[in-house]
Amino acid sequence: MVFAPVGVLAVWTMVVLFLTGLRRLGAVRARRIPPGAFRYGESPEVPDDVRVWNRHLMNLLEMPLLFYVASVSFYVTRQVTAGVVALAWAYVALRLLHSFIHLTSNRVVARPLVFAAGNFVLLAQWIWFLARLL
Repeated sequence: MVFAPVGVLAVWTMVVLFLTGLRRLGAVRARRIPPGAFRYGESPEVPDDVRVWNRHLMNLLEMPLLFYVASVSFYVTRQVTAGVVALAWAYVALRLLHSFIHLTSNRVVARPLVFAAGNFVLLAQWIWFLARLL
């Protein structure tokens, strides 16, 4: 059961990857950005409405890596419980909420609070995992 939330977050990350590419292509086609603007990643020529998608994709490839490792670790050590699955779903829900905020209103007050809450859930997963191992 722990792989259901893992799968949801992985699929969401791939959706954001696809949409990031579409945003970039659309901006180049609309001549808002020169074609070489992404040669070395981001450049000052990239407008904020395109840059935010790339930044968000990076967010989905950073801390969630620890979520994926924790989930696999729980599974491999046969420590998956209903509580572990509930924490995994809580983490994914917070990441999806963070995505919604970041990619729509980008409210500077709400976004870091949701991001921090997700990181606290992730920390709880790791503490739970280590406590069960020791």
